[in-house]
Amino acid sequence: MSTNTTLPESRRLRPLNADSARWGRGFWREVQERTFRTTIPQIWDSLSNPEISPGLRNFQIAAGLEEGEHDGPPFMDGDFYKWLEAAIAQLELDPQPWLVETVERVASLIASIQRTDGYLHTATLISARYHHDAAELADRFHFETYNLGHLITAGVRHFEVTGTTTLLDVARRAAGFLEILAGEKPVELARSAICPSHYMAVIELYRATGEARWLRLAEAFVRLRDDFAGGDDNQDRLPVREQRVAAGHAVRANYLYAGLADLVAETGDAELQDVLGGLWQDVVDTKLYVTGGCGALYDGASPDGYPWQEEISRVHQAYGRAYQLPQTTAHNESCAHIGMILWSERMLTLTGDARFADVIERIAYNSLLAGIGLDGDDYLYTNPLRQVRELPYPLRRPGDTGQHPTPPPPASDARARQPYLSCFCCPPNTARTLARFHERTASLGADGLYVHLYGGSDLDVTDSAGQHLSLREDSDYPWDERIVFTVVAAAGAMPLHVRIPDWTSGATVTVNGESVPVSTPGHYTGIERSWTVGDVVEIILPMPPRVLRGHRLAEEITNQVAVQRGPVVYCLESADLPDDVLLEQAALRRGIQLRPVPTEIGGHRMITLEAELTVLPSATGSALYDDLDAAPLRSVHARLIPYYAWGNRGAGEMSVWLPLVW
Repeated sequence: MSTNTTLPESRRLRPLNADSARWGRGFWREVQERTFRTTIPQIWDSLSNPEISPGLRNFQIAAGLEEGEHDGPPFMDGDFYKWLEAAIAQLELDPQPWLVETVERVASLIASIQRTDGYLHTATLISARYHHDAAELADRFHFETYNLGHLITAGVRHFEVTGTTTLLDVARRAAGFLEILAGEKPVELARSAICPSHYMAVIELYRATGEARWLRLAEAFVRLRDDFAGGDDNQDRLPVREQRVAAGHAVRANYLYAGLADLVAETGDAELQDVLGGLWQDVVDTKLYVTGGCGALYDGASPDGYPWQEEISRVHQAYGRAYQLPQTTAHNESCAHIGMILWSERMLTLTGDARFADVIERIAYNSLLAGIGLDGDDYLYTNPLRQVRELPYPLRRPGDTGQHPTPPPPASDARARQPYLSCFCCPPNTARTLARFHERTASLGADGLYVHLYGGSDLDVTDSAGQHLSLREDSDYPWDERIVFTVVAAAGAMPLHVRIPDWTSGATVTVNGESVPVSTPGHYTGIERSWTVGDVVEIILPMPPRVLRGHRLAEEITNQVAVQRGPVVYCLESADLPDDVLLEQAALRRGIQLRPVPTEIGGHRMITLEAELTVLPSATGSALYDDLDAAPLRSVHARLIPYYAWGNRGAGEMSVWLPLVW
């Protein structure tokens, strides 16, 4: 099948759906198959088992099918809807009978408990069922708008994939409730816009239905936010058009800016687009980890956000100051970098600028995949860049809000993947992102087909002029530098634009063996010709290992370096060091030779980097400061592994950044 689209002037590009873009083979096909085979069923097994999770049971209690009280965090409904979105994506590509039946049963259950005014929040509905006092939006941290936003998104996707309106009607009613609030309780609505998934959701509802009221509602969300005197924690201290630096809770920031980019795509608001572009660049230039992680601090205060001390408030999961990028205590919630993907892909749609695709790729091959185990059935909530032994303080676990204190975990367990997390927002968010990742492969513009990501795609598009182009990608990307696209079908001369990533140099592009002028890294190379079946486009993206340094103001990585090959960032695990060498002793020497070597971890193929590392003198004493050991340096053979693969061989230490010796 193919896509025939006409783009509005406010959008340079239109992403492709499953009719036009799929992972046919290679790296991302394997990841998607793992998501369908393991991740989506495993998350459902957790959500539907009351001994593990209250996710499904809360809905059953609200429907009167079971007795009991609401359990779990107030945002559990939204996490349940995110799993539903992932399951619906699988229905589109791999409609397993059990999943078809489960999705329809869940859709009917959700519809059965929605109030007539469109409100749906299981905690409140359960309280009302037992005649307890319960009012909507009573507490901004009940996350009702977050839940409703993910419900609307799932409803739209269900309609797009199945053609039925069971959940689309639920989505309309839910958006209608938000519309009522915008008119009758604007302050309460603005105050409750925590993790504002509803911005993106109502735009998606507008696109699916063509009903202009939902676009007007999105505009109302912004007006109400601008009139609300809030704080940095939820990005509502300043009107959005006055914001110049990313501050506050990183997930909330990225969700907000993604939703605003959706609004720009429909309204053509150039001023707001410029604001979003500046905020995005602030993150990338000063606050984004080398792995693509976002939200450096467990707790911060955005200290530069306001000049008066009494106005500074606590911010959880914060974007800190520029270049404030701790490694061992890095928070980097998985939902934050997923939010950065959502924001970046929308900016890519608006501009056609390859820098946004570069960041999506950086996140995808590193922090996104690190948030899930290699077997697809355990997860990280936070994503550090260094894991160390005997940490003298516990790191907060997901779900430790302070409202229900629990004993701290042993330090060695603080950063291990788990099959279920008490704060379960990240696993289904990861699942839906991976299940729909084919939609980020390429886009169609008025001037042709843009290929953003490599890894084994099949593309099939038709533009508004009737020009058709169907391509098959064969590659071993990200492990091998050679990417080959073969024309499977063609009609006309649709231009093809292939991304030359910002991490490469010396790239070459040929068509049927003839060289094509190549753009500078971080841009697209355009190819204009009349296509014939069998034409071959070969892209060579040299990927020698690179040794990276940090900015001079990123003090936690002073005199340290990281290693990247292609889009993949590497780390050192203690499992790959001799028993007599501690992680903090391992250093890279300037000019070191890093040798790519194929290997497997847990049956998963990848490229590791072997090298002779320098062993620094031991520093095992307990003193805060001590004399430098004068022992001579020596070398040991070791290997670096892709960052996303860390923590899959049992407990151990890990670091992305390593000391540099000259």
